[in-house]
Formats: sequence, C-alpha cells, structure tokens
Amino acid sequence: MLRNALLVALLPPLASAAQAPTWADDVACIVYSHCVSCHRVEGVAGEHLDLTTYQEAHGHRDDIALYTGSRLMPPWPPDENYRSFAHERVLTQDEIDIIAAWADADGPQGNMANAPTLPAFSGAWEIADPDVSTRMADYDIPVSTTDLYRCFVLPYNDAQAHFIKRLEVVPGNREAVHHVLVFQDTTGEAQGLDAADPGPGYTNFGGIGVNNAPLIGIWAPGSPALNVPDGMGIKMYPGADLVIQVHYPADDEPRLDSTRINLEFANGQGIREIGIAPALDHLYTITDGPLIIPPNEVRTFHAQFTVPFPTTITAIGPHAHLICTSMKAFAVSPDNDTIPLVDITAWDFHWQGMYQFHHPILLPTGTVLHGEATYDNTPTNENNPNDPPAWVTLGEATTDEMMLFYFAYTVPGFTTDTLIVVDDTPHTPHVENCVPDFNIGLNDNKTMADIRLVPVPATDRLKVTTGLNGAWLRLIDVQGREVATTRLNAGDTNVDVTYLARGTLIAEVRDAHGMPVHRGTLILQ
Repeated sequence: MLRNALLVALLPPLASAAQAPTWADDVACIVYSHCVSCHRVEGVAGEHLDLTTYQEAHGHRDDIALYTGSRLMPPWPPDENYRSFAHERVLTQDEIDIIAAWADADGPQGNMANAPTLPAFSGAWEIADPDVSTRMADYDIPVSTTDLYRCFVLPYNDAQAHFIKRLEVVPGNREAVHHVLVFQDTTGEAQGLDAADPGPGYTNFGGIGVNNAPLIGIWAPGSPALNVPDGMGIKMYPGADLVIQVHYPADDEPRLDSTRINLEFANGQGIREIGIAPALDHLYTITDGPLIIPPNEVRTFHAQFTVPFPTTITAIGPHAHLICTSMKAFAVSPDNDTIPLVDITAWDFHWQGMYQFHHPILLPTGTVLHGEATYDNTPTNENNPNDPPAWVTLGEATTDEMMLFYFAYTVPGFTTDTLIVVDDTPHTPHVENCVPDFNIGLNDNKTMADIRLVPVPATDRLKVTTGLNGAWLRLIDVQGREVATTRLNAGDTNVDVTYLARGTLIAEVRDAHGMPVHRGTLILQ
C-alpha cells in the first residue's frame, strides 16, 4: 500500500486535469480571427477595447468570456439557424468554451513562440486599395434638439460608366452619424441644391431631393462594406454625381464629420446590374398600417410584395429604429415552398447591415415576399427613448419608427445564379489556418452532412441518403436550368428520374434553410 501511494504521488498529474487553454496556443487564434478586425486601434471598437496583445486581452478576460458566452460578441443579429449568411461573425460553441476555460484558469499566456502572427490590416478601411476614395467637406454639426438630414455632393467626376463591386462607407464621426444613404445623380440637381445652401451640403428629408436618383449603398451602425457577387455590379453611370444623405440625430454637443466613400469596381465584360430597393416597406407594401404604436402597447406589422418577374436577390437589409424588437422576412414560391430570408429575434438598433446570401436566391415570377416587425412601446423595453412611453409613428427621426427590408437584386434572374458562390465556408476561416490545440468537445453544429446518391450512373431510380430533415434535391442541366426538385426524407428517398433526358446533370442538396450542403455530378443513361 505504501509503495502504491508513493507511485501515485510521484506520477505527473493527468493532462486532462491540469491542462488549460492558453493565449498563445488556443485563444489568440480565435481572437485574431474573429475579434481584432474591430477591436484594434483603428477599428470601430478600438477606442473601447484593443485586443491585439495578450496583456490587453488578459486584463479583460472575464468580460471577453461573458460577452462571447452570451453571444453578444461578436455582434451578429440574424439567427444563423433560420438562414445562414456569407461571412458570418459567429463563434462556434467550441470557441466559446475555450475562451471560458481560459478565463476560468486566470488567462494563462503559454509559449508566445506558438502564437499566430497578428493579421495585417489596411488602417480603418475594409477596402484596402479602392478605385475611388472620396470624402465630403468637413462639416460642423450644429447643436440641435431635432434630427438633421444633410446631403453632400462628393468629389467624383468620371465620363466612363463603371460597375461597383464593393462600396464602403467610412463615417467621419461614429458618435454623430446615425446612418448614411448613398445615391447617384445624373441630373445635376443635387449640385444646384448644394450651391443654394450656405456651408457644406444642403438639408433635405426623405432622400436627396432629386427624382430618379438611384440608391446605390446603405450604411448603418454595424454595417460592413457592401459586396456583390462575381459577374454583377452596381452601375455608376457616366457623369453621375455621388451624393450622400447623412442622418445626424439630435445632440447637445457640436461635432465635426467628414464621411468617406470607397469604391472598388468590377472588371470584365457582361457585368449584370444590381439594384437596391426596399421591396417590403412601411408605406407602400405594408398590409396592416399605418405604422403607429400607441404608448404601453406591443404591435406587429406586416408587409407583402409579389415578384412580377424572375428576380435574383443577393442580399437583404432590415431597418428599423429604437423600439423595434424583432424583424423577419421570408418568401413563398408559386409552388408554396417557404424560403427563409432573415430572422432577427432581438433587434438591436446599433447593429444593422446588408446581409449577403451564401448563394444568390432566385425568386420565380409570382413569388410573394413577406416581412414582419414587432415594436414594444412599453416601459419594460429598455431601448424605449420615452419615459413615460409616448405615441410613436412613422418618421425619419431616431425616436420615430420605420419598417424597411432592403433587397439587392438583379433582373432577370436565372437558375444558374444559385450556383454562384459568394461564401461556402460554414465558419470564418482562422488566420494563417491556425487551429486551437485545446479540444473541448467538437460542438460545432455546422458540420457538413453525410449525403450519398446511388447509383451513379442512374437509369430509372436514384436513391438519396441523408440524415437531414426537410432537405430537398435540385437537378440542374448543363445550361443551368432546374429540371427537377424533390423533397427528401431523413434516411432514404427514392427519386424517379425516368422522365428526364439522358445526359449529365448537377445534383444539389439543400438543407431546410436553403443552404447547399452537397453538390456533385449525376449521369443519367
């Protein structure tokens, strides 16, 4: 007995009992991949917290664990289980657990020789090398008890047409700028309005005061740069003026703003034009308006729009103000299939954006778009600006409300559009392909499903085996036309292919949320 006790005492502790994740080996990889794009000196959250060094992260380890554990950080309002989007800022449960275990162990540093290299950033701009970078003249924002909508004509003069692939709004003063709408004006009217108003810019509510000035970009707090899929672009017409409308909320302090616009152009021929429009809105397509929320009430409003011709949508951007609590949009196809688009169950005015789909979505003629938004005008809503609650109506002031679902779209839409890959990664790649060494439990629920299609080549029957519920199979010919669609059962589904022309098809399996989870070649003989 004494001998055994001595042996036990002399043995090193088990690695699983003594091991804890370290900054160098495990946590830096996560933070550098998902956090420092904002949490750095030049980032949007750098003034609040800089996470580029171990010392800074260690000093805030408990807060990091708290905010990631509650999924308040990284900020990503859409429910990824309803519809997953490209470039999602979402941590896996494993990454959250690693951060929590590191904080619980007092944030050990580890061997810094093993730490990944801090990513290189191009200052405060997402577009490192824009084709056009232009900013408004410095504007002294006056002290005001009301909201100010100021329009500015930015230096831009190009006799050539261009297609915009990426558009970035860089607010000159993030504390003062509520949102920015970007337009192009081919009439010259905006220049005239600017010249008639003393000082930089001119004041105008409800747009820029110019008819037929297309909207080409949107920025609200939390918005990244607007991207469009390859082969598409937002057309900037020859000789057009670049005009922005900036919303400055009421403020009791004078501030200075010099908002900038960065543009990156698409190259090549045959670029398809992308438009941006609020197809679901609080004025024209609302079905139970007007948008009025009495004090001490919770109300839900709906909007509906029928697609008049085949349309491909590439992104969606919900917009509302302070007392909104949720926003949801979906589509119903002529075949009565529901297409999830976006669901934000906990609306946050401070984090808004245009959310880009992994693959463009084709909406056939007759597809009905649905939008709904809920507003809580009670004292229990901590975001309610009025105490006690007051009547809230449709308006452009921050304390008013809106219900808008912006869509980035192109017409006509083609079935081949759905094969365009914007981002097929289930999770944001780690910098330098670093992977935490510490293993909690592999809880990531976005693992690709095991899907089998047999036999290949097929003759009369195709058996599809999948563990997914609510998945469906699309068969697409070499011209990109959808020739068959079949709902799949969990387990085996036998698909009749006798009526299809012989040859090569693309077989695509999508999950219940519309996300492609398998794509391969099917030969019929």
